[in-house]
Amino acid sequence: MAFEFEITAIDPQSGARIGRFHTPHGTIPTPVFAPVGTQATVKALKPTDLKALGASLILSNTYHLYLRPGDELIRDLGGLHQFMGWDGPILTDSGGFQVFSLSDSRKIDADGVTFKSHLDGSSHRFTPEKSVAIQENLGADIIMAFDECPPPTDYDYVKSSLARTHPWLLRCLEAKTRDDQALFGIVQGGIFPELREESARFMIELDLPGYAIGGLAVGETKGEMYSTLDTLNPILPKGKPRYLMGVGAPEDVINGILRGVDIFDCVMPTRIARNGSAFVKGGRLNLRNAQFAKDPAPVDSSCTCYTCTTFSRAYIRHLVKANEILGHILLTTHNVHFLIDLVEKSHEAIRQGVFRQFAADFLKHYPPA
Repeated sequence: MAFEFEITAIDPQSGARIGRFHTPHGTIPTPVFAPVGTQATVKALKPTDLKALGASLILSNTYHLYLRPGDELIRDLGGLHQFMGWDGPILTDSGGFQVFSLSDSRKIDADGVTFKSHLDGSSHRFTPEKSVAIQENLGADIIMAFDECPPPTDYDYVKSSLARTHPWLLRCLEAKTRDDQALFGIVQGGIFPELREESARFMIELDLPGYAIGGLAVGETKGEMYSTLDTLNPILPKGKPRYLMGVGAPEDVINGILRGVDIFDCVMPTRIARNGSAFVKGGRLNLRNAQFAKDPAPVDSSCTCYTCTTFSRAYIRHLVKANEILGHILLTTHNVHFLIDLVEKSHEAIRQGVFRQFAADFLKHYPPA
């Protein structure tokens, strides 16, 4: 199946764009924020909740699902869509980031990586072929090439990593057997413009259906992240979707859209909800603070989500302090709505040709965290 990406509008002042990426399980309007369902579930939300919030794409995690409950079990039960009750598009990562971030005893060589499970210490090995096989069993619409996410500021290591993992992309392409899955390459290169360009141009030659940008939001500064996107924006093909991996802070979403990014994902909205925090215009609200104990106002007076149109800050704080599950649900509902609503408002601003001003107004009231 051909995965067609069409651009329907471009903001003349910034180059931000609106598009549609067609997949076997539906069309993804871009820019898009994808809630993360690491364990085949977006924490605290049902699939029907995600639909009601307007989610059009969700992400699941290859490494975690391979370890538990197992990719072959998911395959035998009809694949990830049927297993988790979600009939829209799904993206799976390759497991590479988790292999390198969750296992201290990993051993990397030219063929792949040997690592120990963070669950029970058992030994496992991922190769490009293994990662593709797992993702084919899971059955997501968009899958990722297996690569290494190197330390972003170590030039020599990043350069040697590219020399090792670029051939892994070729092996992923060779191993791929399903034509109903789009395999994205992952542009690496740390914070170094020449290495980012080298990685991007290697992948462009392969004419992939889309390009992910990895190795950001992993320790570099915000300025270094945005500078890297500035480097890649004129290089990556205009007619293919661009996916900024693991980035979802509101200010980063806006800055990414300004620089031609189409797809975002992040655990942040669910994670900070479990810690009692909410996205609001102007920054974040920590509902654990005593100042909200008697506050009758909604979490965000400008928000139209169920949480904000129904409950007070005082009630949400009570739930958070009492560690009630409903507190996690309500704050997650709000935070996911906040990001989906932000990209929908960005769509309209791009359509009207005023996205640069929209971005400036938003960023003026939303300083980087």
